Amino acid sequence: MGKDEVKKVKPFMEIFGDDYEEDLNQKDEKTNQQSLKIEQLVPFKNHPFKLYEGERFNEMVESIKHFGVIVPIVVRKKKLKFEVLSGHNRVKASKELGLKEIPAIVKEGLTEEEALLIVTETNTMQRSFTDLPHSERATVIAVRHEAMKKQGFRTDLLKEIEKLSKSPNIDQELTSSPVGKKLETSMVKVGEEYNLSKNSVARYLRISKLPNEFKELVDAGQIAIRAGVDLSYLREESLDIVHAIITEENFKIDMNRARRLRGADKKAPLTFKTAHDIIRGEPIEKKPKPPKYWGKVFTKYFTPEQKEEEVTNIIDKALAMYYQSIEKDKKVSEDTKVEDEEMEI
Repeated sequence: MGKDEVKKVKPFMEIFGDDYEEDLNQKDEKTNQQSLKIEQLVPFKNHPFKLYEGERFNEMVESIKHFGVIVPIVVRKKKLKFEVLSGHNRVKASKELGLKEIPAIVKEGLTEEEALLIVTETNTMQRSFTDLPHSERATVIAVRHEAMKKQGFRTDLLKEIEKLSKSPNIDQELTSSPVGKKLETSMVKVGEEYNLSKNSVARYLRISKLPNEFKELVDAGQIAIRAGVDLSYLREESLDIVHAIITEENFKIDMNRARRLRGADKKAPLTFKTAHDIIRGEPIEKKPKPPKYWGKVFTKYFTPEQKEEEVTNIIDKALAMYYQSIEKDKKVSEDTKVEDEEMEI
């Protein structure tokens, strides 16, 4: 493969076939469906979706108890095991019921991108995109965006979305774009599939870059969506500091605080004190800048080769002599004044 060539990811329906949904209940050679032992299954690595809990999980358990697993899970071979791509909740419910086997479709020859595409696409088929928490929406959009880019279609829109998601200020980048109305219209088209604005798509792409522990805080409402966008630009070590502060002291991060954190981190890696002061809402103590004339004075008496300690010592001694001279002149002036007064008497 040449340097400039990009491996294309097969579209979802090409992976499964156009009649995927119709054939789920039909065992045939094309789908390679078989019954697998549950003990052979392993979850998808870094599975991005939360499993069912509470009433929703109990309903699935009851359904499988009465009707069995109607829709087979989707897996791929992983050494001596099978990695689950679709059906983590069905596997969990089957384990709860003590079942030993489960119907499965075994997919072969998948790339990592295609496997992840199956994970995200089947999840959005099973539950509404709007029902997903923000972190899972971000994953779905990021995976679809990457797959679309590698499939090589709608590249003009993908480039615009990607550019927007890397912009220092998403809203400002859009409004100041030289492409103007044309860019705004095409950005809307990108979000049509998920009923999202162009800005929302770009924000979710940034949220997808956050570490998982931050995504959980976004889902919990402890970090606002737009605040998460700004935090996604922080250095890794700075993110560690911020996470420690907001979890230990249960702080919430709004857009203003996140923007200040981002601005401070852009100048230098965040320290614990700087991050803590920003998150607490305390004003940051600014170091006074040297006056403009200082450069002229410095070059007049010092050279760039002189060390800071040497320069400091010279300035300290010079100022000491200067103020001693002032005190001496002041004393002489006072003595002269006294002598003049005595002469008048």
